[in-house]
Amino acid sequence: MSFAIGENVGPYRIIEQLGQGGMATVFKAYHAALDRYVAIKVLNPAFKEEPNFLSRFQREARVVARLEHQNIVPIYDFAEHKGQPYLVMKFIEGQTLKAYMNEKPLTKEEAVQIVDDVGGALAYAHKQGVLHRDVKPSNVLLSPDGSIYLADFGLARMAQAGASTLSKDVMLGTPQYISPEQGQGARDLDQGTDIYSFGVLLYEMVVGRVPFNADTPFSIIHDHIYTPLPLPSTVNPNVPEVVERVLLKSLAKDRKDRFETVEQQVLAFRTAVLGGEGAFLETIALQSVAEDGSERETSTPIIPDDIIDGEKDAVGQEKPPRKRWPWIVAGLLISIGCLIAFLGTLGGENETPELNRSNPPVEVIDESLQGEPELLSPDALFRHAESLVESGRDILAAQEFLKAGNLFMEEEDYVRAVDSYLRAVEVHAPTVERSRLVEGQFTQALFLGSADEYVWPLIEKIEQFNADWPVVAIARARQSLFIGAFDEAQEIINPILEEEPGNPLALAVLAEYHIMLDEFGNAERIITKVLERSDELQPWLAEHFHGLATMLPE
Repeated sequence: MSFAIGENVGPYRIIEQLGQGGMATVFKAYHAALDRYVAIKVLNPAFKEEPNFLSRFQREARVVARLEHQNIVPIYDFAEHKGQPYLVMKFIEGQTLKAYMNEKPLTKEEAVQIVDDVGGALAYAHKQGVLHRDVKPSNVLLSPDGSIYLADFGLARMAQAGASTLSKDVMLGTPQYISPEQGQGARDLDQGTDIYSFGVLLYEMVVGRVPFNADTPFSIIHDHIYTPLPLPSTVNPNVPEVVERVLLKSLAKDRKDRFETVEQQVLAFRTAVLGGEGAFLETIALQSVAEDGSERETSTPIIPDDIIDGEKDAVGQEKPPRKRWPWIVAGLLISIGCLIAFLGTLGGENETPELNRSNPPVEVIDESLQGEPELLSPDALFRHAESLVESGRDILAAQEFLKAGNLFMEEEDYVRAVDSYLRAVEVHAPTVERSRLVEGQFTQALFLGSADEYVWPLIEKIEQFNADWPVVAIARARQSLFIGAFDEAQEIINPILEEEPGNPLALAVLAEYHIMLDEFGNAERIITKVLERSDELQPWLAEHFHGLATMLPE
């Protein structure tokens, strides 16, 4: 089922269909109260059949809706209509970059402007911890007033909730622009995947075609992974060597050999196209082709410090130093002893007894910060906690991280909640150990967030210190379910249930396992047995089991 022309969808009236792809269909609609046209993107109906998809869709939509950048198509709204999830976005008059390039080649000035604007949008999103995952010319919109927009942030990620049952029917990402690691189904995607896809876009703009194309998606993905990149100057002799080097580095098979950031990629392209060849040659790694046709890498010179430290934006202005998204920052691990001590206390009641008054915190919150409305938001509390860490006030920082985690839990933002609780442990484990609230909340956040790949690095971080904590193992098993590794999930869960047959978290994962394999009878027996003692469950877990029950056929 999709939306019909003339149908009212909430406050929007469907005017016409603008396009359709494997993941979604796009409509033009009219909002009478605001007297404006909008674009409505309704996801493939098959996705809603995936367990927990709607809740994941809502969570991802909230994340993407927070992106505010002049080159990102803003999201106005997201909702459901007759069970169909949809996004409401700004309607952009004009055409896609793909359509524009089909009409005529780009001038170098146009190419540089597009790279500046699209690169600026990607760089901003990466700083917010958001990957695009499907960078391609048809997602770049050119408006008549000269504005350039990057659309569909997070759409592939939203659709990924349906990967386990829909992978045969829907390509998550576009084969011609997919990165090797994305094509291999890697779980630890980072900004390198967007840098590669952006590199394919650069290649197409400069050379006049994509590097790999074939009769089947499988063949194209295979080429991205294994086939040496066709040298741009061989395909198009007009491509200067200095530009070719940018493309070769952007499209390195191994992501560690690509540009480290989109900002570096944009700066390199701009420098190569508009001049400064001498300086550029010293900063770009060269990949050449050996006599046997395989890729051969030369040494990789380090980009000079003055470029990194004084990074420029698209208009040449100095940018402040980059601050990576909290859960991917390396080097924030606490000592093994503190974390083991903390994790050893998890699993208690969801209560908050008073702190031990024999050892009270010496610090108090600055009076200048009390009562400010901004500090009521979890993001503001998280930033405040980070500033307290920087000033060496670890006890207060831990308390603020805990508060932020609790607020993220209220918003059902389990990724940020897990990150906040873990940061609290990292900066001052003793304070956290005395806060019993984090025990139940942390377990809930880790379990429910385990379906989200942004939580997976956090699971690994905890697991390397305390692999014996059952909640971590259960989260790992649930993670395996959502990537389709069913045997792996079962291998993790079985020993836990042998030791503790009534473990409700493990039984919840086992029930999900049977549901995903269409073994509904087995799932129903587990759910019924657990719900018979629902009064012994924490409310959120009882609600989770009731949600699983709704997935069973009538």
